[in-house]
Amino acid sequence: MKLCILDRDGTINQDSLEYIKSPQEWEPLPGALEAIARLNHAGWRVVVASNQSGLGRGLFDVTQLNAMHAKMHTMLAAVGGKVDAIFYCPHGPEEKCRCRKPEPGLFEQIGERFGMDLNGVPTVGDSARDLQAGVLVGCEPHLVLTGKAAGLGGRPLPDSYPEGTQVHQDLAAFARYLLEREAA
Repeated sequence: MKLCILDRDGTINQDSLEYIKSPQEWEPLPGALEAIARLNHAGWRVVVASNQSGLGRGLFDVTQLNAMHAKMHTMLAAVGGKVDAIFYCPHGPEEKCRCRKPEPGLFEQIGERFGMDLNGVPTVGDSARDLQAGVLVGCEPHLVLTGKAAGLGGRPLPDSYPEGTQVHQDLAAFARYLLEREAA
């Protein structure tokens, strides 16, 4: 199975320091949904792993989170794409849970659900913690220069990023890279 694990906020959709709290605030980044559709059409299954501490902070509830994801699914379907599953951590950093990135719990859950070892599975995010979590289970780290990483373009990555992190302008550039690598 060809599997790719994506962060949500700042990778697929616009991010906000005040959190994305409603479907009205959930807006895809340019080209991101089409990138997922291109991956799907090439046989890749796409899964989302996302910290959603706004739930634990009481900024939104599960109904709102589900409505945001329903909007994402609808918009993806309109461009011929889909996300196979969404895994999220509702906890804040003070709870020190195993599912909050940079801990690997969400990735372990994904491996269990899909019955596969995640060694070499590409994971894409806009922060070091997104990639650190994936690397702990053997994922291949890919940084997109959107969201939290928007200001990193053209500079060396800080030491907090895993060794071997590959950098892409955005999710569309990552999808192009992955499909070209696969074709080679």
